[in-house]
Amino acid sequence: MRIIALLAIRNEALYLERCLRHLSEQGLECYLIDNESEDDGPKIARAWLGRGLIGIESYPYPGFYDWRGILERKAKLAAELGDHWYIHHDADEIRQSPIAGQTLAEAIAAADAAGANAIDFLEFVFVPTDRAQDARGTDYVATLPHAYYFQPNPLHRVTAWRCAGPVDLLTYGGHRAEFPDRRLSPKPLILRHYPFLSWSHLLDKYGRERRYSDYEVRELGWHGRRACFDPSLARLPAPEGLIQPDREGWRTDRPWTRHPFLEG
Repeated sequence: MRIIALLAIRNEALYLERCLRHLSEQGLECYLIDNESEDDGPKIARAWLGRGLIGIESYPYPGFYDWRGILERKAKLAAELGDHWYIHHDADEIRQSPIAGQTLAEAIAAADAAGANAIDFLEFVFVPTDRAQDARGTDYVATLPHAYYFQPNPLHRVTAWRCAGPVDLLTYGGHRAEFPDRRLSPKPLILRHYPFLSWSHLLDKYGRERRYSDYEVRELGWHGRRACFDPSLARLPAPEGLIQPDREGWRTDRPWTRHPFLEG
């Protein structure tokens, strides 16, 4: 059974080596869409061709991050590549099973064998807790142990699926794959999210680099505070209010519904 991560990047060199290595170690393949990156991301990706990365294509950058177009392209790719499992994946994510010793491929295969064709992920957001902390150039999974469980609404991350027909990634802005006869696994998997690796990275990513489509922001209501990032409102949470999942387990008893680095 093939499981293919559909990964789009624009200037994600900080994450890409770690992301591609993890996918390969977890038994997954990857297809990459490069949104005209200006960093070393494409060079890093090319080194992984034939080592789990099955293809790279270029997607034009029109002066803003065309999320709608990228989601449409991912849905078309899933139809073009065939009847397999797919994950709508970002470079700043690490996906895994909650069961120690079980690979992501094994967890998805178990869901498939049980009759499911879609899987939800529990999102844990790992962040620096001090402005002097900088995980760039490190194994950021080891460097950033503190996280919060993020659940602004139910079924927040139904982003793995197997569907022979068309899949809709647009209705929920990429957070939920919609298709007829969707059978959701009762056992969600884990998504580690590392949206930024230092305070200066946060300011660069959302304050200067990332630009969004006016149509997506105004007409579709996508991107939230990311589209109007105000550094004066951003804050880093204190470690006392967070959990350390690798020590405490994947606790979901204190869900957060907003990101402090965007909304204070």
